[in-house]
Amino acid sequence: MTPQTLARLHAAAFHDHRAWTANEFAQLIDSEHAFLTTHAHGFALWRAVAGEAELLTIAVDPAHQGQRIGHALMQEGIRLAETKADTAFLEVAQDNAAACALYDRFGFKVVARRPAYYQSGTGRTDALVMRAPLPAVRT
Repeated sequence: MTPQTLARLHAAAFHDHRAWTANEFAQLIDSEHAFLTTHAHGFALWRAVAGEAELLTIAVDPAHQGQRIGHALMQEGIRLAETKADTAFLEVAQDNAAACALYDRFGFKVVARRPAYYQSGTGRTDALVMRAPLPAVRT
């Protein structure tokens, strides 16, 4: 996927948050530490450094949500993360119930909270920092 395609998908998936730009995606995917899992209607961008893998963002086109695309992206991302790291972590808006449930299915547990971290069209919400050991739970 091109940085422009990633930016378009991200903007569609996060319509009430600041979407990442094509330039931001280009810089991230050019990093030797980043890796990307893709699907025709979604992607997950990860970074692995010093034994830790971080899910930077995951996005699925809203017209295709609920079709287990996010699940498939997580499975592939974790499979790759396991070759590069011992633990994985991510941040998620606490009010994103679908994402929180997805991460829970892969063994991610809340380890910290960042109050009022995310700004959306409806106000501010906390970020949950979640961590999972690798190899991760397979669902």
